[in-house]
Amino acid sequence: MEPDAHSGVAYVVDVGPGDLGARVVLRARLPGGGATDVLGHLAAWSGGEVVVRTRTGEVRVAEAALLAAKRVPEAPPRRRAAGP
Repeated sequence: MEPDAHSGVAYVVDVGPGDLGARVVLRARLPGGGATDVLGHLAAWSGGEVVVRTRTGEVRVAEAALLAAKRVPEAPPRRRAAGP
């Protein structure tokens, strides 16, 4: 894979439609330039669109905008706040 022209980093998309339900992180190119990351569970991948269910809702990313993607481990359980 060729390195990104701006950063010199070689990105890899290592997930696909077969990874539905898995926790993933995506890096996608923004329309105005730059990139953004999305962390959550892969909810759908069809018709040129990827849908990730994050803590705050669904995020839709055009497949053509994907720079990198990989599976990541499930988040550790949240700790309860210590009380008096």
